[in-house]
Amino acid sequence: MTQIRHIAIKEFKDYFTSPIAYIVISIFLIVTGWFFFSTFFLYDRASMRDFFLLLPTIFAFIIPAITMRLLSEEMNVGSYEILVTMPVSLTDIAIGKFLGATSFVIVMLIPTILYPVSISFLGDLDLGPIIGGYIGAILLGSAYCAIGVFASSLTRNQIVAFIIGAAICFTFTIIDRVLFFVPGALASIIEYIGANSHFANISKGVIDTRDIIYFASVIFLALFGTYLMMKEKN
Repeated sequence: MTQIRHIAIKEFKDYFTSPIAYIVISIFLIVTGWFFFSTFFLYDRASMRDFFLLLPTIFAFIIPAITMRLLSEEMNVGSYEILVTMPVSLTDIAIGKFLGATSFVIVMLIPTILYPVSISFLGDLDLGPIIGGYIGAILLGSAYCAIGVFASSLTRNQIVAFIIGAAICFTFTIIDRVLFFVPGALASIIEYIGANSHFANISKGVIDTRDIIYFASVIFLALFGTYLMMKEKN
């Protein structure tokens, strides 16, 4: 755990040593703020529902941009070979980088707490869905971070890693919205695979163990895939 913690802290700090972190956070806050408040005053409703409805799609593109450099940059500049010779396991590397990215996503979400605080002055808020929404956002962000780390392990090119990660995350986001193209027998399976329905359940304030297990499974499979790719390149 010590090695994992060191790697996670290093990756988290690395985000803030370059303009990337500030650019990504700024874009995230501008996009979410614009879409949220533009619809909020339109519907005149003291609710965070529209914010959480939009979040999976934004995450599908923002998070791959956060994770694209984690392993692809290491392989591109040659520091990956040095990293794997250090007294750390491939599992430590994968989990450490995942936790570093997830920590950054959590920090990125913190300023959005101003949204419910602001609208609480305009109406009565139901705290259940808001708390559930943020729990779901952290779980969804964690799953997409794991997918992003996996995508970064596939290539030396950061742009290619971003495209692969965004494609996978976006597929997980919209797959349960195209069920009318799927035969009835497969509809329930496809719906379960989609991340959006699980996030939507939690964002309503309903914490179901099936949704928790789903996100934990996605994280495990993505990190296991990362381990296998790193082992193949080792």
